[in-house]
Amino acid sequence: MRFQGVCYRAHDPRWAISPTSGDGAAIRGARFNPKGVSALYLATSIEGAITEASQGFGHKIHPLTICSYDIDCDDIADLTDEVSRQELGISLEVMGSAWATALSDNKRPGSWVIHDNLHSEYAGIIVPSFAHRAGRSISNLVLWNWSADLPHKVTVIDPTGRLPKNQRSWEE
Repeated sequence: MRFQGVCYRAHDPRWAISPTSGDGAAIRGARFNPKGVSALYLATSIEGAITEASQGFGHKIHPLTICSYDIDCDDIADLTDEVSRQELGISLEVMGSAWATALSDNKRPGSWVIHDNLHSEYAGIIVPSFAHRAGRSISNLVLWNWSADLPHKVTVIDPTGRLPKNQRSWEE
């Protein structure tokens, strides 16, 4: 499918200098990308961005920089749809597996099989949120392949140049 719309991300302010890099997810890996694979995790709503950043625990929200992104991306697998999941052989149980626990136990998360099976054909996936207390309407766009150009175009919305350009913005 083609995803066109606006997505959101709540960044650690220190890393708002590079809002489209996806390199942070590559350091340890995350739910849908193995270690060493860059991935851009975006929420399809502002509520989703806050929920993901806080993992659903509202009492522990740290300072965040919220960015909006214009997305025009082909080759997206819709894993919020049960029929699509069945056609691709993906279950909600695998998607929602405890990936962080697996990493802590020095095991390969089960959800990485989704990347293994889909990344050569798809630029990314739309998935339900698995954050604690996430409502059923919260979904995320996870990209493995994106650029400033079509067919996998991602553009951060910053018309007045408010985002910092480098780490010097955080010097005291």
